[in-house]
Amino acid sequence: MPDFLIRRIDAHVLKRLKTRARRHGRSLQQEAQAMLKQAAGAGPDEVATMLDEWKRRFAGRRFSKSTDLIREDRNR
Repeated sequence: MPDFLIRRIDAHVLKRLKTRARRHGRSLQQEAQAMLKQAAGAGPDEVATMLDEWKRRFAGRRFSKSTDLIREDRNR
């Protein structure tokens, strides 16, 4: 796996990152990796996997139209 170096990080930002890492029970490096992964978003393969999982979970279920539910709620 490649390395990634960030230079000249503001001391206040670094302190906040360390606090965040401690709160999540991770090292500073693990916290930075988690943040970068989240910021990069899911790739096409990950999205396809998630969609397949949702399709499997809800296969055969029927759902009412949300507009009907909203109108019913407004009429209360």
